[in-house]
Amino acid sequence: MASTKIKTGIVGGAGYTGGEMIRILLNHPDVEITFVHSRSNAGNPLYAVHGDLLGETELTFAADLSNDIDVLFLCLGHGESKKFLEANTIAPSVKVIDLSQDFRLGESLPGREFVYGLPEMQRDKIKAAQNIANPGCFATAIQLGLLPLAQAGLLQEVHTTGITGSTGAGQSLQSTTHFTWRANNVSTYKVLTHQHLKEIRRSLQLLQPAFTGNINFVPVRGDYPRGIWVTSYLESDLTLEAALQLYKTYYAPHPFTHVSDKQIDLKQVVNTNKCLIQLEKIGTKLVIHSIEDNLLKGASGQAVQNMNLICGLEETAGLKLKSIVF
Repeated sequence: MASTKIKTGIVGGAGYTGGEMIRILLNHPDVEITFVHSRSNAGNPLYAVHGDLLGETELTFAADLSNDIDVLFLCLGHGESKKFLEANTIAPSVKVIDLSQDFRLGESLPGREFVYGLPEMQRDKIKAAQNIANPGCFATAIQLGLLPLAQAGLLQEVHTTGITGSTGAGQSLQSTTHFTWRANNVSTYKVLTHQHLKEIRRSLQLLQPAFTGNINFVPVRGDYPRGIWVTSYLESDLTLEAALQLYKTYYAPHPFTHVSDKQIDLKQVVNTNKCLIQLEKIGTKLVIHSIEDNLLKGASGQAVQNMNLICGLEETAGLKLKSIVF
């Protein structure tokens, strides 16, 4: 364990993922927040934007950056992280954890090589990394449902449907996140073309290079704030017992992903950094349900998990969070 606290900075602290990052780090035993950057909110207390932080901290949003940090979290929109790193001088000693999709496919900048930050797939590479590309929310849930099969060379064409809460669309108001549209409503979007498909395929082919089957993904907007439910299925010769053994063996060393023998439900993971997996065998098809909180295991929680790994901390530090089941 580190003898002194790790100093962190957050850029893009006014959004949903930034707010979750602040909440986690304020209660992390080994971390202190040096600054939370937001030009539009500079000088305002954090609780002016994140009302649940009233009474938790007197920190204010900063207009300026500081290099007197160990880790920088980029909670920016897609395309914005690369621009930010090119426009600002960040000390080479500062570790960068990016929550956008700008570096998930192996992209880099001069002096900064990014490692894809899915601990359940490449924990050792993350531990040795200086910069992390945090996975996407849907990508995390889908991959965690498929990694054991890919490692065993058993992946075939996959059909998957995922439903996500409204926070997955970000904090900026859109017609499809407005309460009057979202409530009591369900709709699909980016059918078979979702941007996370590229990082999913890249990861699966790292484990099973010969995999060329389609990943047929239908994303769905849910009428609730947070959480992702993914159901994937494919042809498989495995019995249910053999599949359960394969999955439990794969995830035994990983503290946040658990395989359940019983039916799972979304409330078990909301407000936690967990992913729960449940398997079914129906005829010749293996069905994999994988669920997570899109803002935690799908974003800020996983980013802190990656920080713990690259800084030599206990992987679960600051992330022993409790779900709200009633």
